[in-house]
Amino acid sequence: MSAVAVRPPRALSKRGSLRGGASGGWKQIAVNQAFLLPALFVFVFLFVVPLVQTFYWSLTDFTGYSPEANFVGLENYTKILQDPSMLAGLGFTLLFAVGTTVLITVLAIPLTVQLNKVFFGRNFVRSVWFFPAIPSMAILGLVWRYVLSPLESGVLNSVLARFGVEPIGWLSVDSLARLSVIVVGVWAATGWHAVLYTAYLQSIPGEYYEVAKIDGASPRQQFFGITLPLLTPAVVISTFLLMTGGLKVFDLPYTLTNGGPGFATYTITQSIIVSGVGQGRYGLASALAVMFTVAVGILSFSQLALTRYIERRFVWPGRCGAASC
Repeated sequence: MSAVAVRPPRALSKRGSLRGGASGGWKQIAVNQAFLLPALFVFVFLFVVPLVQTFYWSLTDFTGYSPEANFVGLENYTKILQDPSMLAGLGFTLLFAVGTTVLITVLAIPLTVQLNKVFFGRNFVRSVWFFPAIPSMAILGLVWRYVLSPLESGVLNSVLARFGVEPIGWLSVDSLARLSVIVVGVWAATGWHAVLYTAYLQSIPGEYYEVAKIDGASPRQQFFGITLPLLTPAVVISTFLLMTGGLKVFDLPYTLTNGGPGFATYTITQSIIVSGVGQGRYGLASALAVMFTVAVGILSFSQLALTRYIERRFVWPGRCGAASC
């Protein structure tokens, strides 16, 4: 047997290897950062720049017609706090956002559990519940405006008249108008969010429910012990979408009640468009937009913090260490 001499590999200097590794690492980091530049440009020019410009206009009497604007300080913010229409818009916007978020969440989760069961025509029933989310909210507002008309010719009042019920001012009484807008909003979005919950519900392993049945858990205990905790990520997404969408709502109240009666169903977005931009008061509209942006940011971060706490506290209490909790 002949011995084969194995030539050892050429030793690399520690300085050279480190220099090459560092060079390659920095190049990779630079390439990765380059892919973020388009998103950074979009964020700066479509969000940061308009926000800064809006804040500047909120401190002036800019009308949108003349390039000149006089500095007025906090005068626009003072006018907003003294304007009953804008305060009413702020109040109803918060009521609509919170009310629809709570009601849709409470209704969509049990509906999801029922739609996830196997029964004849399940896909058709899912489609029926999802259909209200397809048309535009403006179109739905016009349709429901005819249905809820306070006149005797209104569809709902015509049906109630057959039972001897006098016409009800669904859209002419403040409290009923607010309730009508919220109910229509809940009716339009419940099916869509139920489908969202269904996607998460189908990802829950069936073994959990089999073990629970063996242990003698009732359907109610399975729902509160398995289904609801594991749907928490879906609840976070759903409530965030509902809250942000409810805070910027415009089309449904505008087409259903036109903000009335009075300012009962006025919204912040309608105030910005009608009372600000529509009347050439861009400075006032900008101040209202700034206040609205701050309010939305506070509510959004508060909601995310609350949902993350609930998720850590009740869903995955053992998955986060002391440093992260």
